[in-house]
Amino acid sequence: MARNLDAKCRKCRREGEKLFLKAEKCFTDKCAVERRAYPPGQHGQKKNTRLSEYGGQLREKQKLRRIYGVLEHQFRLTYKRSEQARGITGENLLQNLESRLDNVAYRMGFGGSRAEARQTVRHNGVLVNGKRVNIPSFQVRPGDVVAVADRAKNQLRLKSALQAAEQRGFPEWLDVDAKEFKGTFKALPQRSELPATINEHLVVELYSK
Repeated sequence: MARNLDAKCRKCRREGEKLFLKAEKCFTDKCAVERRAYPPGQHGQKKNTRLSEYGGQLREKQKLRRIYGVLEHQFRLTYKRSEQARGITGENLLQNLESRLDNVAYRMGFGGSRAEARQTVRHNGVLVNGKRVNIPSFQVRPGDVVAVADRAKNQLRLKSALQAAEQRGFPEWLDVDAKEFKGTFKALPQRSELPATINEHLVVELYSK
């Protein structure tokens, strides 16, 4: 199984913003972006570096891939499906990425990061409508109930992640019962409910060439 093993903090520094890849560390002053707000590498502090139009589009695509932890082939398939669906391609793309089971599990607090939530899914720790699903890319639909399997509820890491997520607050499109370790995917998120730092139009322009 292909995996991206690059250092997570380097990914955030490369994109120049927090991608929240390291769970609670991203919310502390130990975050690498807070301490070194420049790209990694020996030329990272070089000034007056300008990106071309293509470079900007490519960076935005890479950023989106890194946020959701999706490999290039998976991302292309997701984009193709978004392009063929009704509606605005860019919004469809974000909704498809947000509907991935690993992302929904993360949003519900079943992992401190998407990588942790993905591991929980792969290790048979998540149920969808009462059935065990261990495919991170599984598309959750509005109305589906996502819950933690009984054998995973005692994991201290999962408990602390859920508690932290509850304190920060859950997205409007989710209805989460933290005490029962489950939640309902109420609806697809609207564009206004997703981070404004994402510019999906650049990704669409990149793949439209």
